[in-house]
Amino acid sequence: MTSVDPRGRTDVFAPDRQAVASALLDSARTSSYDPVEEVDWETPLDTAYHGASPEWSTLYGTSYWDEMTPEQQRELTRHEAASVASTGIWFEMILQQMVLRDFYAKDPTDPAFQWALTEIADECRHSIMFARGAAKLGAPAYRPRRVVVELGRGFKTLAFGEAAYAAILVAEEVLDVMQRDWMRDERVVPFVRTINNIHVVEESRHMKFARQETKERLAGAGWARKQFNALVVAIAAYAIVTSMWNEDIYANAGLDAERARREAKANEHHKAMLRSSCAGLMEFLHSAGLLTRAATVFYKRANLI
Repeated sequence: MTSVDPRGRTDVFAPDRQAVASALLDSARTSSYDPVEEVDWETPLDTAYHGASPEWSTLYGTSYWDEMTPEQQRELTRHEAASVASTGIWFEMILQQMVLRDFYAKDPTDPAFQWALTEIADECRHSIMFARGAAKLGAPAYRPRRVVVELGRGFKTLAFGEAAYAAILVAEEVLDVMQRDWMRDERVVPFVRTINNIHVVEESRHMKFARQETKERLAGAGWARKQFNALVVAIAAYAIVTSMWNEDIYANAGLDAERARREAKANEHHKAMLRSSCAGLMEFLHSAGLLTRAATVFYKRANLI
């Protein structure tokens, strides 16, 4: 199938790309959720629960964690869950703009075009869901550092093709593994488990599309282009992952912020959790030619490999 946009550019849609998009549209029709109806927003927060699986806490496995009371541990994981959710909102807004720009003025009869709009609609619902969830956890608004916000502003404006879709994949893959643990964990407050379940189900389609788009855009790409985009994706991954756990969470949870930051930074357990969550992602990036020596430096600094 070939289409020509109003500016005269010809876009060729591969049959397998259309098939993937069509399958995702079918899945969205049968397995999508309305967070307004599905999530229990009315029941007051039960502080006897964690906000996230304790093993995913930035302090789990440290001496500080062992000294904390169960109440302090639960309070910290609630702030950590809210911080991760807030970072998710920030990146989902970047994602929506990149996808919308990518499909601007393309053939609307193409299933990939229709899937792109479906994905944007999903992300809008997810962002509202995360925002309401963070508020219910009793946490303030956690935002990335100013420099990261500005880098994101540039990235969403300039990133295209495989750089955009591979970055989307990186962000979603890390969240996916983490949230699969949280949604099954009965120690986690029920409404957060529901939020995570919704996100995991719907984001699995987004990740499949991102992988397909990354492979399609890389077809025929030369060495220099792969080297450049591999570095762009790795820097984006570093910015995203290091923003997930805002440093203000410790003071807001009533902890010694300086000590907490110091022990979290040296926490080998948390680093191992991140690395294990990205094993499949790194295999994909390697197979796509996007795990270059320069990119590896940033993945290591983010504890993803």
